[in-house]
Amino acid sequence: MNTTILNKEVQDFINANLKSNITKLILKGSPFVEIRMHELAAQIEAKKKCEHKLPTWFKTENIYYPTKLNIEQTSSEITAKYKADLVSGNSLIDITGGFGVDTYYFSQKVKKITHCEINKELSVIVSHNLKQLNIENIKTVDSDGIEVLKNNSTKYDWIYADPSRRNDLKGKVFLLEDCLPNIPENIDLLFQKSKNILLKISPILDITSAINELKFVKEIHIVAIENEVKELLFILERNYNQTIDINTINFDKKEIQTFKFTTKQKVFATFSKPKKYLYEPNVAILKSGGFNQVSSILRIDKLRQHSHLYTSEKLVKFPGRRFEIKHKIPYNTKQLKKLIPSKKANITTRNFPETVAQIRKKTKLKEGGNQYLFFTTDLYNKHIVLICEKV
Repeated sequence: MNTTILNKEVQDFINANLKSNITKLILKGSPFVEIRMHELAAQIEAKKKCEHKLPTWFKTENIYYPTKLNIEQTSSEITAKYKADLVSGNSLIDITGGFGVDTYYFSQKVKKITHCEINKELSVIVSHNLKQLNIENIKTVDSDGIEVLKNNSTKYDWIYADPSRRNDLKGKVFLLEDCLPNIPENIDLLFQKSKNILLKISPILDITSAINELKFVKEIHIVAIENEVKELLFILERNYNQTIDINTINFDKKEIQTFKFTTKQKVFATFSKPKKYLYEPNVAILKSGGFNQVSSILRIDKLRQHSHLYTSEKLVKFPGRRFEIKHKIPYNTKQLKKLIPSKKANITTRNFPETVAQIRKKTKLKEGGNQYLFFTTDLYNKHIVLICEKV
């Protein structure tokens, strides 16, 4: 950590160049003797990443930024605030501290926090930033969080972990045992130190596989921002063996969409041909797999088992997009073109044999406009097109 970067003239330079072309800036070289240009560029790029993702850090003076990759991998303030509402008590240890965004928000709900970060430089950066943020109830430890648990007798109200993919693995990781720290391998140790565990898991992991790898899963929270799943959160409670609560949440621009259900509920979907209104679930629900629950709890019909589109005669509040169906037609490109005189439409496929690109090529429809086309398969196994407008 080059503390010279915190000098006022350097900070002024960084702030003045947040919108500058980084490549051109690098070619000019550093105007400061003790700071290399790549260090300045790294601070500028990392701070720019924080403007919308971490506005508290962005607006606070004398924040020292780690690499851009660290910023990309950290929680956003939206998801960190959500996680903080899941914990309480006197003590929490974050065994995979990182840039400390989650830890910062935990400190507003729990009296004493321990932040463990194996990267010593990043740990120093976090310590400095916490002072700038006026946080006094977080202790930073520059060590492996699992080793910290092994080497002391302290018990905590909560343990938090955000296991990351191993660097030596290629492709996508689908198992928790392929991540560091290896939570399934250390689960007994974690439960020796705390009754409650909160895990942040990559959205690409399969929920059922994760449940099978873990013990005592009590709750699962699927968190999306603007219809993109950002985090899977697992709450584990020692000796818990009842049904698992599934909570889906999507922080949309206009509203917060939530939907809850429990596992092992014997619920069945009802099915119907398209009615007046059409509903498309948000991605958090799609990730949860609670398709029958959506139909049963909201009392709306599915179009077909694997189409994952819903319909009703009366408009209902729905965690996703809502449309009014204007036309229902068989999949026929000539008839479709007649009904779309503007030659522009937004296209979605659900349980349909062709891709959006293939459909656009056949129909010559450009993207955009106020009409929404859903290409899907109906109750009678027929390929249909629903021409809709947003409600």
